[in-house]
Amino acid sequence: MTYTGFHAVEERIRRAIAEHKTSSLSIQFANPGPRVKKILSLAKENGISCTQVTDADLDKLTQSLPVQSRDHRGIVLTASGEDSNATNQVSLEQWLSVPREKACVIMLDSVTDPHNVGAILRSCDQLGADLCILSERRSASDVQHNETIARSSAGASAYVPCATVTNLVRAAEQLKNAGFWLYAADARGTSVNKTTFADKTCIIMGSEGSGISRLLSEQCDTFIAIPTCGKIDSLNVSVAAGILLYEVRRQSL
Repeated sequence: MTYTGFHAVEERIRRAIAEHKTSSLSIQFANPGPRVKKILSLAKENGISCTQVTDADLDKLTQSLPVQSRDHRGIVLTASGEDSNATNQVSLEQWLSVPREKACVIMLDSVTDPHNVGAILRSCDQLGADLCILSERRSASDVQHNETIARSSAGASAYVPCATVTNLVRAAEQLKNAGFWLYAADARGTSVNKTTFADKTCIIMGSEGSGISRLLSEQCDTFIAIPTCGKIDSLNVSVAAGILLYEVRRQSL
């Protein structure tokens, strides 16, 4: 698998160091600036191969990636023997089998922009969400978007556990059976300022266009909204997710 972007490359290296699995990594770089030099220093200290090449070589190496990931910024990391599936993928059933008194889960329904998914995962990492649930269909969870998600998440996608499920309604039922309270983000809901989140909370975010599907909405226990004062009608889904995750964390401290 190929990684581009300073944050994604550096975090992939740090994860490999923590797991003692640096031998599968290699770096190619061109005309290093200060940020690249810092990453190269970390890589060389841990025995990762670093080879200087031309910008044209890096362009060729990244030409098969999604457009947004081709801006390599002068450094590309390759993880040999690693497929395109994220190593932090977990089974929802197995995750739920571990008893938890408190947990925060975020579920994404039809969030198809990989930049939004990446930004949400970054918020999950920073604000202590325990799991992100995505759908196999109508989402940015598929293989072709993994590089973009990794880049947009600033490397957080390497750490946040993610469960990809075939049926979000069924996943919602499983969460409820495990004692989770389901909060659907909806502009018509109760203000988050007046909401006390349960110890086991699942926040459900829908797409900016169609929102949360009807069947999934029917599984939700309550609807919550972020009070705003602007002239446009909604927040970007990743921004809204970050605000709600912050409020869950604030209440838990």
